Amino acid sequence: MPVPPTDPLTTLLVLADSRLPAGGHAHSGGLEPAVAAGRVTDLPSLAGFLRGRLATAGRIQAAFAAAGCAHPGRATALNRGLDARTPSPAQRRASYAQGRALLRAGRALYPGLTTPPPHHHPVAVGLVAAAAGLPPGQAAAIAAYGAVSGPASAAVRLLGLDPYGVHGLLAALAPECDAVAAEAAADADAPVADLPAGSAPLLDLSAELHADWEVRLFAS
Repeated sequence: MPVPPTDPLTTLLVLADSRLPAGGHAHSGGLEPAVAAGRVTDLPSLAGFLRGRLATAGRIQAAFAAAGCAHPGRATALNRGLDARTPSPAQRRASYAQGRALLRAGRALYPGLTTPPPHHHPVAVGLVAAAAGLPPGQAAAIAAYGAVSGPASAAVRLLGLDPYGVHGLLAALAPECDAVAAEAAADADAPVADLPAGSAPLLDLSAELHADWEVRLFAS
């Protein structure tokens, strides 16, 4: 049975829940190649990876999720803006795949969501959040948290790290996620060209190498 939007906080928790069947478990956010290259080996190096990802990819994802939530009619322009900010074809494919999965889940939850794919994952976050009645800041919070929680979860599987320690890292990053989400919400009405465009070249290069692996645990 579809779940109608009720308490916005509960709705936020539903959409941020890793158990939402939106395909996030299949993606490591670039962590798998970082582990294989020896750049992430333990909790301290994972903390550095997560903090760097939040400041780059996470900041962009939060901004586009907030803009998509505030202005669903700008989805096409937002997708084009993310295309321009995603030089890695492998990362673009992964983002659209996650966007399709999220929209499928979103349509099951909120029948009023009629926007068909394809959409980049951050744009899909914004569209589903809008259909759920959430404000742009909460859409941005979902995207910012997802930018670090996905790789963090993958670290437990890839490295066998203590899950309590990994979640301790997420708790320590919470204020930074909140700051990224607040910044994104403040810019939700900005032109697409003025949204964040920071880059993480190592993530881009690693994604292309990872896409050619014959054996891998994660799709990206």
